[in-house]
Amino acid sequence: MKHFFRLAYTIVFTSFCLSIAFAQNASVQTNKDDSLYMALGQKAGIAQLSDDFVTRLVANPRMRPFFEKTNLPHFKLQLADQFCVVSGGPCVYKGADMKSSHANFDIVAADFNALVEVLQQSMDAKGIPFRAQNRLLALLAPMHREVITVK
Repeated sequence: MKHFFRLAYTIVFTSFCLSIAFAQNASVQTNKDDSLYMALGQKAGIAQLSDDFVTRLVANPRMRPFFEKTNLPHFKLQLADQFCVVSGGPCVYKGADMKSSHANFDIVAADFNALVEVLQQSMDAKGIPFRAQNRLLALLAPMHREVITVK
């Protein structure tokens, strides 16, 4: 039953974040406050989160096809930099923009939501507080407009 409520909350929260994203007209929100960066464990914690997240993505049968041709070590570094920047950390993201890097994938909203669920699993596994998880998800949610390629 606990998992049902967690999944229901995830769906409601993701929908809420997506509605906020529609209202905002930005692709990546950066956070000037570094409290989220600190809650994520700074660079070391974010690197561990990124590593766990990518490991879970490629182990997930639904997500694996999207990452078959991906340079995973490079992707982990880029992802960590992106999480760091979004959370208010001192990093610089030098990767491709979300729209062009996802253009050749047929990504639907359900795929994006599944990825969010895997990210939540990784954050749970890393002991990231629920409030910090929600803050990170809210900052990442606006990316959905550039990641989802099939409307």
